Amino acid sequence: MIGHLNHIAIVVPDLDAAITLYRTAMGASVSEPLPMPEHGVTVAFVSLPNTKIELMEPLGNDSPVAGYLARNPAGGIHHICLEVPDMDQATEAVTAAGIRTLGEPRTGAHEKPVVFLHPKDCVGTLIEFEEI
Repeated sequence: MIGHLNHIAIVVPDLDAAITLYRTAMGASVSEPLPMPEHGVTVAFVSLPNTKIELMEPLGNDSPVAGYLARNPAGGIHHICLEVPDMDQATEAVTAAGIRTLGEPRTGAHEKPVVFLHPKDCVGTLIEFEEI
């Protein structure tokens, strides 16, 4: 059911500083920041040959990742994103296996359906499915 690793998401306290780190110190290609008010974050993607790194900065105090950053002021890995070919089939399969989703699928940063799986049901890891 699951396919490739789409990205690893890192919450950062300063998106501009993180972009500079990856562009300047590591020579990576990094997208321009993209505010996503519907998700409460501003994101930028670091392109790698085999996957991406999503850099996320809270967009306001009500951001879902603001609490994560409060507990981890330096930032850190937030979730992994796995590709699925069919979101309906994937969510039905995990739900049947007793894994809770965090809400309904909605449009993500790549303009494709995404849904998160509860970390308590996934050995402590927040997993995002993205339909490809």
